[in-house]
Amino acid sequence: MEQLTPEVISELAKAIAVAGKAIGAGLAMGIGAIGPGVGEGNVGAHAMDAIARQPELTNVITTRMILADAIAETTGIYSLVIAFLILFAL
Repeated sequence: MEQLTPEVISELAKAIAVAGKAIGAGLAMGIGAIGPGVGEGNVGAHAMDAIARQPELTNVITTRMILADAIAETTGIYSLVIAFLILFAL
């Protein structure tokens, strides 16, 4: 069995830090993607309900649905930025 020299311990610590960063970034993206997915699904479902009830307002509803989807997606983009920061800046 190999001796635990300071060099081996240092390399092991670096490997553990890299693994921790990968796990943290994965969790940030995985959990951060749940909210936008649910939010965009709700926006789409309610927009379809609104269009079914008032077909004459299809253009207005579609425009507002796309705007709401873009706003909901920003939280997913924020979690992506945080994941990159965890991987590359820390």
